[in-house]
Amino acid sequence: MKFRNLIFGLLAFSAFACTDLEEELQSTLSGDAGDAILQDNADVDALLIGAYESLRTPMQDQSRLWAAQEHTTDEVIGPTRGGDWDDNGIWRVLHNHTWDADHAFLSDTYRELLATQFASTDILTFNPTAEQAAQARFLRAFSVFLVADAWNQVPFRNINADGVIDLSSDPEVLVGDEAIAYVISEIEAIQNDLPDGPAYLANKDAAKVLLMKAHLNRGTIKDRSNPSFPSEDMAKVIDLGNQIINSGSYSLSDNMFDNFAPNNDAISTENIFTAENRGGVSSGNVRARWFCTLHYNQNPSGWNGFTTISDFYNKFDAADQRIGGAYPSMTDVSGINAGFLVGQQFDQDGNALEDRKGNPLAFTPEVALVESGDNLEVTGIRVIKYPIDYASGDNVDNDYVYYRLSDVMLMVAEAAFRSGDNATALDLVNQIRTKRGVAALTALDADALIDERGRELYWEGHRRTDLIRFGKFLGTWNEKPASGAERLLFPIPTIQLSVNPNLVQNPGY
Repeated sequence: MKFRNLIFGLLAFSAFACTDLEEELQSTLSGDAGDAILQDNADVDALLIGAYESLRTPMQDQSRLWAAQEHTTDEVIGPTRGGDWDDNGIWRVLHNHTWDADHAFLSDTYRELLATQFASTDILTFNPTAEQAAQARFLRAFSVFLVADAWNQVPFRNINADGVIDLSSDPEVLVGDEAIAYVISEIEAIQNDLPDGPAYLANKDAAKVLLMKAHLNRGTIKDRSNPSFPSEDMAKVIDLGNQIINSGSYSLSDNMFDNFAPNNDAISTENIFTAENRGGVSSGNVRARWFCTLHYNQNPSGWNGFTTISDFYNKFDAADQRIGGAYPSMTDVSGINAGFLVGQQFDQDGNALEDRKGNPLAFTPEVALVESGDNLEVTGIRVIKYPIDYASGDNVDNDYVYYRLSDVMLMVAEAAFRSGDNATALDLVNQIRTKRGVAALTALDADALIDERGRELYWEGHRRTDLIRFGKFLGTWNEKPASGAERLLFPIPTIQLSVNPNLVQNPGY
């Protein structure tokens, strides 16, 4: 189904992007004759593919931005199961909000997102077409937004007047609202040069969604302890979202799980911006979304790790399609359903499965952060948001979803709600609920709105940002105590502080 070939491995990008290599890069990439020859002969399409694929690890791996956005919330817990999943407590500190500036996963995510920023900027030095340059600048702005949202400080280099990247000084740092203002101005400048599609390219509608997220979260990023929602920002969210909703290009999928299936580029009617994974050829680690939760004795044999929390699961009505059920080319192959897996598990022939000790493989709602005893393999409700690809081997075909229509609709609903237009907000929420087979709400408040975002967008990597915006991130849930306001940001990694004096540690760390 995919037609682009993997042209190269662009390992140099990450090396140049790592600020911890600054000492070895104190020079200017000048535009001399040799550089001009290199620029004129560069395969810009190959460089652009490299920039897209530099997002694969930080976005798709279970230990990177997804962990930062989900393990720190009420949607995901990574219990230690006897000798399994201890990992020196690296998952527990995310759940308990006790991470520090040396947390390996957070440090790696920060570095890798900056690598995407540098790779995108580097493309601009090689005489790209207007469309190529627009895609590169979109990816750069996308990276800047993600770093600003989580760390508030974004080391940044641009090309200079000579069209090259000056590496002779430390990167400037865009902080908070300054970074969001950059994202907004950058996307507004390039959106007309972006392609119309497909979804796996930075496209015009993806630009609108990134602008929506920048405007919706701008007041929160300015002051996370006291989020604000200026009317002009909410008006922008509503206008941009309505352009997408009314375009006729998208509709809510009959089955939500189609948006995440192995052939989602062909069957999804919602996906706006995705990461292309080429089945059997080349992909990111999206398969971790099912390996990290399935038991060893299921098909495929999983890692028996992450689960959701029962209080989150209990937010769903039993009739809600999003809670899950049989899915074609998966349940008939393995017995595994899409959605939430709770209770006795079966194979494709209906035979009851057992754990490694011969006990019934029946997943329980109860789960502890540190498990022990005979039932430690079965505690916790498992989650399958991406239907399993059994045909493609390690390189699975599920395109990774960044943006889709229902998120747009919920952002418009939220902006309308925060602007006092409850009728519009309620109508949009109920359009989604009706499509998902659950009764319409009769009224809407902030709690109902954040719960609906959770029900629709669970395990997609939005929850931390959403909880902060709704003022709920510092609260308590399963074994997680109330946390201090410093946890609204992640700490700047120690190694980054040591090499860039323009960075300062975030308060409280």
